[in-house]
Amino acid sequence: MPAQSPLPPAGPAAAIFETDQASRNIGMRLLAAGDGTATAQLTIDSAMLNGHGIAHGGYMFMLADTAFACACNSRGQATVAAGADITFIAPAREGDVLVATAEERISYRRSGIYDVTVRRGDEVVAEFRGRSRAVG
Repeated sequence: MPAQSPLPPAGPAAAIFETDQASRNIGMRLLAAGDGTATAQLTIDSAMLNGHGIAHGGYMFMLADTAFACACNSRGQATVAAGADITFIAPAREGDVLVATAEERISYRRSGIYDVTVRRGDEVVAEFRGRSRAVG
């Protein structure tokens, strides 16, 4: 019997991702989502390269930010970014498949802190920390 592909994520994080045209239009995919967590994937293509021939940092930030957004909206409370920082550790190149895994570190009142690791296979290429704020 052939192996079945995993079901796409469901729930509030998937709903947020489905309406995120910016992320979906560049080929990003939401791989998984749970309470306070999310994993997203992006393959770097030639349109995403900067003048040095490596992935533009904005695309790596966008991937991490999307995983962060899905993680902090995973419980159904409308949540936005209050701020974020990224540290680029290694360059990404055309054809690289990047995976960003977001995890909630702490949630307090209407605020939260999330860490996102961006990897190419087992290699870490960026670390992102996002600060969230629940709205409404």
